[in-house]
Amino acid sequence: MTDPVVITQSGAVRGRAVGGVARFLGGPYAAAPVGAAQFEAPRPPAPWQGERDAGDYGPTAPQVVRGFAELDLTPLVGSGWGRGDDYLNLTIWTPAVGARGLPVMLFVHGGAFVAGSNTPGVYDGTAFARSGVVLMAINYRMGIEGFTVIAGAPTNIGLRDQIAALHWARANAAAFGGDPDNITIFGESAGAMTIADLIASPLAKGLFRRAIVQSGHGQMTRSMAVAKKLTARLGKLLAIRPDVKGFQSRTVEARLAALDKAQLPTARLDLREADGFERAYGLSRFLPVHGDDVLPEPPLQLLAKGAGRDVDLLIGANTEEMNIYFVPTGVTKKLNGLLAWLVLRASQPHAAKVLKAYRQKGDRPGVTLAKAMTDLVFRLPA
Repeated sequence: MTDPVVITQSGAVRGRAVGGVARFLGGPYAAAPVGAAQFEAPRPPAPWQGERDAGDYGPTAPQVVRGFAELDLTPLVGSGWGRGDDYLNLTIWTPAVGARGLPVMLFVHGGAFVAGSNTPGVYDGTAFARSGVVLMAINYRMGIEGFTVIAGAPTNIGLRDQIAALHWARANAAAFGGDPDNITIFGESAGAMTIADLIASPLAKGLFRRAIVQSGHGQMTRSMAVAKKLTARLGKLLAIRPDVKGFQSRTVEARLAALDKAQLPTARLDLREADGFERAYGLSRFLPVHGDDVLPEPPLQLLAKGAGRDVDLLIGANTEEMNIYFVPTGVTKKLNGLLAWLVLRASQPHAAKVLKAYRQKGDRPGVTLAKAMTDLVFRLPA
């Protein structure tokens, strides 16, 4: 079968015919975020002449992947940083480039806002395409570049990347056989959290019709004041002024090393809000923020005022979800009552009452903590 060719707004891309569907990998939806652009809002990709090859996966965003000794997370978050400039790219599977009016689904990966990509095998869209769907999956900036508040740089750059990808999808969906007015955005974990934010964001209004939020919700955002505490700590770790010039003065590798240190539980970084709650429950230091043009208010407050009313929503969480963190690390077996209280107290001001409410006869303290945090982190906010 002849390799499929599609004309996008930036130029022609040549994909591959594999498994009875057309596949396009690694094409840019935004310009490469290099140099000064590392901490700038996304811009459209520069047009090119001739056909751009889209036969292989493109590079991925800078990241450090930490797993568990007993649990290989590679199938979910990929193998780590695939170096290259054009990492603001997307993958596309379509039944046929000559099709018309097919539904479009755009996937946003998870990874605690610091890791992940569109390359893992579980994100292969062949089955979607065989079912008549145009499937897209994107990369976006994470960690320091994507989710910190830095003087001189836009906030919520990771969310702005996703919004840029949605604009690209609407502009180019028809070329791949899709309907730009029938886009479903879906994701898991941190990817689902960002989707919940986009539902509430005025900048994303009208860009998608439906959303599937798996193991996520709109409660995990920080205030600017609390997010700046993380920026200050990163500045100390890098020995810089915590502004955009300071961060640009350090290599990507140095910034990743500082990110890795800030992520450690031993970092002793208090990111609790004024109400005493730590919105990420210690799972990540890096979160989207509210109080800018992307999220003028906390997402749940925006939703309560009617934001996202035109978006069809499917939302859910998994039973015993916190066990993905607690079982491989041995928390459920090792924690005693005092340590369980200390862990929860770092993010939940009513830790003792919560643990008492969830305690069942015969359960280890770590099991009680896992049950409570499954509800606090996933079920209740959803």
